[in-house]
Amino acid sequence: MALEHALLVALCEQPASGLDLTKRFGRSIGFFWSATHQQIYRVLGRMDGDGWVSVEAVAQEGRPDKKVYAVTELGRAALADWLAQPTDTQSLRSELAVKMRAASFGDREAVLDVVRANLADHHVRLDHYEQLMKRDYPDPTTLTGLPLDQYLVLRGGVLMEQTWITWLTEYLEAHQ
Repeated sequence: MALEHALLVALCEQPASGLDLTKRFGRSIGFFWSATHQQIYRVLGRMDGDGWVSVEAVAQEGRPDKKVYAVTELGRAALADWLAQPTDTQSLRSELAVKMRAASFGDREAVLDVVRANLADHHVRLDHYEQLMKRDYPDPTTLTGLPLDQYLVLRGGVLMEQTWITWLTEYLEAHQ
């Protein structure tokens, strides 16, 4: 997947400026696909040049015009083509897992500290995801279409965090 596809998804959900996209990445898509502010602007420029997005200048009081991007038909076709392509199974590529495996060859206590710190981060993420679920999807049984897809991706994030928490807790308990 390229950043272009993540941006197309975000812009299909709602047209936005580059700054708005950066903020949205920090709150939603960024949990699954990260990008810097500079990367987003660079890719938006390329997508504009390719005809995948249109740009509308929106006047702002006391500030330069804001560029708001929206997906064009060509962009929707590119997204549809990408959606239809097979996706490789995601493999776990984790520096933490390699450190856990190698703990016997170095300072185990230092590795356990790294595991503890990661476990704390996963607890924070899980709490955040669960708060989003309660706030945005109080009754998921009523969802269809885009809201259902958004909920199910968030649900996947919850399950991944729960798995990390279970795995890291098991590792720490085994080394007490």
